[in-house]
Amino acid sequence: MKTTLIIGAGGVSRVVVHKCVQNASVFGKIVLASRTLSRCNDIKKELPDAFIEVAHVDADIVGEVVRLIKSVNADIVINVALPYQDLAIMDACIKTKTHYLDTANYEHPDEAKFEYKLQWARDEKFKEAGIMGLLGSGFDPGVTNVFCAYAQKHYFDEIHTIDILDCNAGDHGYAFATNFNPEINLREVSANGRYWENGKWIETKPMEIKMVWDYPEVGEKDSYLLYHEEMESLVKHIKGLKRIRFFMTFGESYLTHMKCLENVGMLGIEPVEHKGQKIVPMEFLKTLLPDPSTLGSRTKGKTNIGIVAEGIKDGVKKKIYIYQVSDHEKCFAEVNSQAVSYTTGVPAMIGAKLMLEGKWSGSGVFNMEEFDPDIFMQELNEQGLPWQIKEL
Repeated sequence: MKTTLIIGAGGVSRVVVHKCVQNASVFGKIVLASRTLSRCNDIKKELPDAFIEVAHVDADIVGEVVRLIKSVNADIVINVALPYQDLAIMDACIKTKTHYLDTANYEHPDEAKFEYKLQWARDEKFKEAGIMGLLGSGFDPGVTNVFCAYAQKHYFDEIHTIDILDCNAGDHGYAFATNFNPEINLREVSANGRYWENGKWIETKPMEIKMVWDYPEVGEKDSYLLYHEEMESLVKHIKGLKRIRFFMTFGESYLTHMKCLENVGMLGIEPVEHKGQKIVPMEFLKTLLPDPSTLGSRTKGKTNIGIVAEGIKDGVKKKIYIYQVSDHEKCFAEVNSQAVSYTTGVPAMIGAKLMLEGKWSGSGVFNMEEFDPDIFMQELNEQGLPWQIKEL
């Protein structure tokens, strides 16, 4: 029987555990580990009939992760901890020769920078260990990468432009809250935007570029250009690409709150002196905001995430829209989490499932678009994330 080690016990982890249990014949025994053991136990209690063990681990410490992997004899590590911990967990997998999967690229805790450089640098060590590392197996990154690969395989000879479009039209009832880890979310949103065009990266001010997009089953929403990590790998793997951009929806209330917080320094990631103690403003803000993992029961509405690709097929211009719509309340009814966690956790499970089944395999570090998209697209339909295609 396989042993699946899941590190992290937040909202996405809850979804991953539930979905792995639904596919227990593939994942076998599940070990759920976190620095906060009580969170692991809370998730375990939701699935009393499943074969789940819990364990304590500080995922910042390579040695602790190594000892845990060895003690449970893990076949794969699903990393749904913080992106700050990606490198430590990857290094533990190298030392123990264990397959690895995550949902977001590495971020340095003291620098708001999003890139795959340090993870890609471990490719040779993964090859030497004879193991596979799958990066960014969430939705964006993740499913959006697979959508691009699917479009390239079936609809285009060359894709010239890609717009990735992420809409969360959910309402949780709070004046201000983030749908995933506040530190990660607010660092991402408040950073300068970037997009790739004609072989170079072009930087923009935060929220400088806006467009209105009509999202199916949601409607027209203001969408703002951000930098997002999947673009970094897609520019390497999509043939003929001339431009790629990423847009995310934000309401006026969210943007007003964020700007106020930024103006008073609450989005800072450098320590400041407060009553004789050093505190990081962003970390303090996180303690004040609602825990994203508690939003599920009160969130209503839908998400719509997809890609618009334009290019050439048989000498003729072509434009398609591939997208997926999820309902927050339906997601909560199934796995006790809202749709933002659901749309990240289900693809993480699918990526790990394909690895354990040997359908996606190899030695080294890979991004999602490097594998055959068809089987992943099929799994999306079967595991709760049905998608649609429109020709525009």
